Amino acid sequence: MPHKLSREDLEFVHRFESCGMRPGDFDHRAHVRLAYCYLAQHDTETARRMMSQALRAFLAANAVDPGKYHETLTTAWIRAVRHFMGRQVANDSASGFIDENPVLLNPAIMLTHYSAEVLFSDEARRRYVEPDLDPIPQENA
Repeated sequence: MPHKLSREDLEFVHRFESCGMRPGDFDHRAHVRLAYCYLAQHDTETARRMMSQALRAFLAANAVDPGKYHETLTTAWIRAVRHFMGRQVANDSASGFIDENPVLLNPAIMLTHYSAEVLFSDEARRRYVEPDLDPIPQENA
């Protein structure tokens, strides 16, 4: 039984992709939810590309500095969510998945994989940089 999306998840993705959401409403939980939604329907690389495109479009539509986009964080979170999805047989919604994996709600978890110097560098913002402290487990999907 694969990971699934609820009707609310599909509406959430549509609202985000159509830029019908305020930037202030797109918090860390929403980032994790969007990653789960893309990963529930696509392989990891496709989901990463979709997440990147959607985030960049959202920033542009809301007149947010495009420099706010962070390639390493986007890729690292996609990989982290995929890893946790691989540890479970299935889920019926993003909310169920997040409720079962509350560790993903801690944005500071990436600092267990990256030093602040590397993670917050200009290079990590522009392109994906591998962790310098502890690898992010990867699932092949």
